[in-house]
Amino acid sequence: MNCPPGASASRRKPVQGEREEELRAAMLQREREARRRGVSVLCGVDEAGRGPLAGPVVAAAVILPEDCYIAGVRDSKTLSAQQRERLYREVTRWAVDFSVGVVDVREIDALNIQQATYRAMRLSIEGLRPRPELALVDGLPVPGLPVPHEALVDGDALSHVIAAASIVAKVTRDRIMAAYAALYPEYGFDEHKGYCTPAHLQSLRLYGPCPLHRRSFAPVAEAARRGR
Repeated sequence: MNCPPGASASRRKPVQGEREEELRAAMLQREREARRRGVSVLCGVDEAGRGPLAGPVVAAAVILPEDCYIAGVRDSKTLSAQQRERLYREVTRWAVDFSVGVVDVREIDALNIQQATYRAMRLSIEGLRPRPELALVDGLPVPGLPVPHEALVDGDALSHVIAAASIVAKVTRDRIMAAYAALYPEYGFDEHKGYCTPAHLQSLRLYGPCPLHRRSFAPVAEAARRGR
């Protein structure tokens, strides 16, 4: 499978082209090192939604072709919503495969958010075909993954395939929260996606928690107590 060409120096100012090539080399470094060790199929894994007061936690796993570089793919937090949507289409178009794991509020409250995040990551990897030989994971080591993995702190800023996974996870979760906004319009989930913003806290004070709220999180538990 071919991949889209990276930024071309002939189409940009030379300095911009050189910087893009430097970024490309840096972002592909971990994947290339793994392939030199004999790894033929690897994936990137990242999550979205650890911190919000409402909604699921979502993890994504992405396999890209060898040396595939999609210009513009970065840590999803540094991109606008419009950029993420465009790059989501590019990543999912060029990926060998991608998979998402979604863990809902009920499981988050039962397990705790860390264990729920680990579960979402496991689910995302289990959904991939072919099965990866190695996962590059954003953050710290994750117990119980179904394949060997290497954890990279700030991996979504260091690895192209992790950054691709971060975009898939973020866009998937944002779409879920936008859909929930139609069911619970008073909370503004389409705007803040469940994060702890002043507007969200105000809605919690006015209306109390809805079924999407994580009652194991302190602001939600406090709002629930006030509503009794």
